[in-house]
Amino acid sequence: MAPRFDFARLLPTHVRRLDTTAGLLYLLRWLLICALLGALAGTASAGFLVALDWVTRWREAHPWALALLPGAGLLIGLAYHYVGGRAVRGNNLILDEIHQPRQLIPLRLLPLVLGGTLATHLFGGSAGREGTAVQMAGALADQLTRWLGLCPRDRRLLLIAGMSAGFASVFGTPLAGAVFGLEVFLLGSIRYDALVPSFLAAVLADAVTRAWGVGHTSYPALPTLPLSALSLGGALLVGVLCGLTARGFAGLTHGLTRLFRRIAYAPLRPVVGGALLVPLLWALGPNRFDGLGISVIVEAFQHPLPPTDWALKLALTALTLGCGFKGGEVTPLFFMGAALGSALTVVLPLPVALLAALGFVGLFAGAANTPLACTLMGLELFGSHAGIYLGISCVVAYLFSGHRGIYSSQVIGQAKHLREGRQQGKPLGEL
Repeated sequence: MAPRFDFARLLPTHVRRLDTTAGLLYLLRWLLICALLGALAGTASAGFLVALDWVTRWREAHPWALALLPGAGLLIGLAYHYVGGRAVRGNNLILDEIHQPRQLIPLRLLPLVLGGTLATHLFGGSAGREGTAVQMAGALADQLTRWLGLCPRDRRLLLIAGMSAGFASVFGTPLAGAVFGLEVFLLGSIRYDALVPSFLAAVLADAVTRAWGVGHTSYPALPTLPLSALSLGGALLVGVLCGLTARGFAGLTHGLTRLFRRIAYAPLRPVVGGALLVPLLWALGPNRFDGLGISVIVEAFQHPLPPTDWALKLALTALTLGCGFKGGEVTPLFFMGAALGSALTVVLPLPVALLAALGFVGLFAGAANTPLACTLMGLELFGSHAGIYLGISCVVAYLFSGHRGIYSSQVIGQAKHLREGRQQGKPLGEL
């Protein structure tokens, strides 16, 4: 008889052994810590979103600013080259410290990534915003570990919570943010001992951002759709295409990063990249493929977009980030996915809003290897009526994207678990 799996093993040992009083103290302790983290991360995200909105409106009113993109690249390159140090690794630095703690994440990461992202968007680079919010929250979380004198284990949990707080507050999706922090650093595995800190930090950071009066983009709620072979087949197809597109985007971004590293003097990399981006963005029309592209994302839910839009955004974002400009990948991934889904309306007789939503979350799920977080994001943004289709798109995209994503420091948690178990001589049924 095969050994029965003990689901209690999913919980951390120290939590399973707590009595009621100790459990309440544990919850209260993390509530206080995460209240501090939520206040810091939520305030940082609120200030960032306000500043990002201002620079975006300024750039749209002054199209000539695009010509200054190479100069902005030089300033960003110089700052990271001479001041950045370990901060140049960005999101991957936080993932590295979760996997193998070495040193405190330097606080200078916060002004560097904030200034670099705002400069990128001010002059028209095609980039996102989640990377900035996650890095700021991660740096602030690590300062708390020093100020509060937390042990190495609690430091790891707080870093995970910091990623959740940054993601939740910048997109206004606390459930997705909480699971994103738990899911993003280990492929095929989730750190259940970080459940309490991640959820508390995500909810509180989002609440603080909203308390500052900072709103988020609203998307149309999807209508109730009956289950049908056509709808299920459409969700499967969108998931497959999103997974393959995510693999292509990650490969192109990493490939361009390696290519630009052949330029020995790092500050010149974004200068060269900016010089390539300026004529491309100008020829394609100002304010469509530069920056976040929120207006195009909203447009994708209203009518079919040209089938070239998603591919152009993919190439321009990969070039922007690959040469050294700062920002995130997620909002451009929303653009690519929504545009891809919207374009499929000409071959799939399904509502354009549904196809755009499936691409919106599916492409992100494949690129970040976070299908659960992206499914929850779809529910938070578009409602629960199409939850089955959103989940299918995210899971299938994750399956077809492979294990290569936008974060190079992700590790395959399930493979590591099996490897360690085999080294200890455990039978497969007990792993």
